Amino acid sequence: MGMGTRKGQGQQEDIWMVSSELARTPGHPFYQRLNELLDGERFGEFVEGLCRKFDAPRYGRPSLAPGIYFRSLLIGYFEGIDSERGIAWRLADLLALRQFVRIGLTEQTPGHSTISRTQRLIDLDTHRAVFDWVLRLLSDRGLIQGNRVGIDATTLEANTGVPGDRSSSLGWKAGVPGDRSSSLGWKAGVPGDRSSSLGWKTEHAVDMDTGAVVAVTLQEADKGDTTTLDLTLSEAGVAVAEL
Repeated sequence: MGMGTRKGQGQQEDIWMVSSELARTPGHPFYQRLNELLDGERFGEFVEGLCRKFDAPRYGRPSLAPGIYFRSLLIGYFEGIDSERGIAWRLADLLALRQFVRIGLTEQTPGHSTISRTQRLIDLDTHRAVFDWVLRLLSDRGLIQGNRVGIDATTLEANTGVPGDRSSSLGWKAGVPGDRSSSLGWKAGVPGDRSSSLGWKTEHAVDMDTGAVVAVTLQEADKGDTTTLDLTLSEAGVAVAEL
């Protein structure tokens, strides 16, 4: 079978192109289905209403629409990306994700600084309200049983903001978007080491029957799991009881 040649393939692209002629992908069925679900529950209107209190009285630097911002966080969760920079790169790279956050082919995707600035603007209570909205949606569809809850903890290195530090860890409290307080713990497992290797530990409570995350807490990195799980278990119990 002939493999063809590169003749005619290296020609210079046209300066102007019609957007309707650009290559398109069929999209990812998971994100298509998720968007159908979010649209059916009016997710966009919900988060826009929550974030209206953060609108500036005067026009300034263009902001990121709440619907795009929270969908970007969902991308980070589902794609296993732990930084705003990684989310921005992934979003700019895949057409299927553009379609998910509703950004057109001719529109610029948000950079990591825009995502980070939006995260600092929206307070922790608003992020929690969105998390509770998701939990209620899962409960309505029978995806939260609450009979068995598992707790898993992960120790993450803190991004201290030191110039030259290009670690991929989050610059905010992992698992608690919007919380940028400075209560960091020392890196666990290094007794007596008080160098700049700071960290924190995020704990997730998961419904073992469905895999739904029902609670997320942040702990000091030098605390053992048996010491910190009480808080996470309590928050999970409250969330399940309310549902």
